[in-house]
Amino acid sequence: MDQLDRQLLHALYLDGRASFSRIAAVLGVSGPTVARRYRVLRQSGAARVVGSVQAAGVGRSVWVLRLTCAPGAAPEIAAALARRPDTHWVRIASGGTEVLCNVHADEADRDALLLDKLPATRSVTAIHACCLLHTFTDGGADWAPLSSALSPDQVEALTYRPSAVPGAHAPDEPDRVLFSELARDGRTPAGELARATGRDESTVRRRIASLRADGILAFDLDVDLRALGCGTAALLWIKVQPKRLAAAGAALADHPEVAFVAATTGPTSLLASVVTTDESALYGYLTRRLGAVRGVRDVRTTPILRTVKRSGARLPSR
Repeated sequence: MDQLDRQLLHALYLDGRASFSRIAAVLGVSGPTVARRYRVLRQSGAARVVGSVQAAGVGRSVWVLRLTCAPGAAPEIAAALARRPDTHWVRIASGGTEVLCNVHADEADRDALLLDKLPATRSVTAIHACCLLHTFTDGGADWAPLSSALSPDQVEALTYRPSAVPGAHAPDEPDRVLFSELARDGRTPAGELARATGRDESTVRRRIASLRADGILAFDLDVDLRALGCGTAALLWIKVQPKRLAAAGAALADHPEVAFVAATTGPTSLLASVVTTDESALYGYLTRRLGAVRGVRDVRTTPILRTVKRSGARLPSR
């Protein structure tokens, strides 16, 4: 990627639905240039914008599942989980015998998955589940690999700000169609969304603004981290002294290597997603930056071998 590509990604990280003309004006290039750059990034699989329903906004909880699988079964199980609309970030780890995923589900769907479907799957030999209690990273504009290409003035000009007053209107059937279309492509034009939902374009635009203001709909920048020069990803399961939990989570959220960190239930109290350039950099992070955080008592590192689904969007088969 060149500097313009990185600036475009930073802009979409700030607001995934920002118009290409608005981005172009801030970057000092033409609208067609920005549109062409994004089209190349999307077609190559390097980056795309994905619309996602926020669990808290619709009364759902987020669970992280760790499934131990029989040898050779992980790809099939990961693919099946990726097809579910309630799963995010389906990954294969630990020598290819472990599948990890986030599930955004209500109580009935969660129980059906954890108590019925997964236990009945013969190739799943162990199930570990934890609930996310508090997220320290807010999905804002502060993750270093994606937030270092624009100047402060450019960030100010492109940062998303709600254009509607929160109203807490429950999603209806046209909204569900809208969610499905935006999960496929978060930048689908309003005209296409209008035809799919049976609404007119102005209604679609207002509804998207309302859903974003209500915290129900968000737009994620789904990036192949290798395109950013980040070749190593791992999940860290961290034990922290209870009195240090909040401070430790906040400290990790400020680390440039940490893409996500949350407090969870279970034998460990923090879960962090860490991205580095290579294994040597991961070692340096574990021994120096993480090692200096007060209250950390134990760390279990799970290297990610393959990502099957990111940000709620299923990835093409390789």
